[in-house]
Amino acid sequence: LLERLADERGRDGLRGVGLSLPGPVDVEAGVVDLPSRMPGWNGFPVASWLTERFGLPAVVDNDANCMAAGEQTVQDPGRRQTITIKAGSAIGAGIVIDGRLYRGATGSAGDITHVRIDAAGDTPCSCGNTGCLETVASGAALVRILSDAGVDVSSTADVVRLASDAHPEATRAVRLAGRYLGEVLAANVNFFNPDAVYLGGILSTLDPFIAAVRSQLYESCHPLMTQHLVIEPVSLGADAGLVGAGQFALQRGLAASLEELSAPIPQSTTRNRNVRV
Repeated sequence: LLERLADERGRDGLRGVGLSLPGPVDVEAGVVDLPSRMPGWNGFPVASWLTERFGLPAVVDNDANCMAAGEQTVQDPGRRQTITIKAGSAIGAGIVIDGRLYRGATGSAGDITHVRIDAAGDTPCSCGNTGCLETVASGAALVRILSDAGVDVSSTADVVRLASDAHPEATRAVRLAGRYLGEVLAANVNFFNPDAVYLGGILSTLDPFIAAVRSQLYESCHPLMTQHLVIEPVSLGADAGLVGAGQFALQRGLAASLEELSAPIPQSTTRNRNVRV
């Protein structure tokens, strides 16, 4: 697909390749690192594979990080401390500190999907643990919960469609998911004191989900934390992650060009006496 897009757009104008992936990523190595929902990807050298395939600088990052970076470019520049949530099949968070994306010591900052929550009980999670937020608040969890209740759903998109049509059980499940996410997010807001919380991913297209997250944050956070806190869907919608991945690709491409320009120019050992400078 990438090769077809490159051919359609013209490869002469390409400067780099950026890829957003739903799992932990070692950005420097360009490798997916112990993903819980991506069987067969662990340790695969994604960035070097892309570079070899396209002959261009390539960068790979977590989808929530890409979303946070993309959203930061179009939001009020005065909001320099933000948390961007990606609520889809799984849940992730991208953190911006002083206007810059924060990845943490091992690149896993913001992995709130595996925070334990009482409501999850001993429900097994894809990470191998039990009781994770992902098991009660993610799109995959909603599919499981509604299917067990006899509702005909097979994907997160089905859940969103039903909730958008005011299906009672789907709407209730979505509200509970937003509440559970808000519980975990409240601890982060109280600790971090951000300017804004942006909600992205397919679940963020549902008003009941947004309302439940917002309500839980106001209920659980200290008033000083929510006094000026902005809580809203990502303005870029589904394109937020693409914008971030494109940014990272452009930055990597520019860095490669600068390195090429700063390389020493080979000097001839024979002086041409007929040339004046």
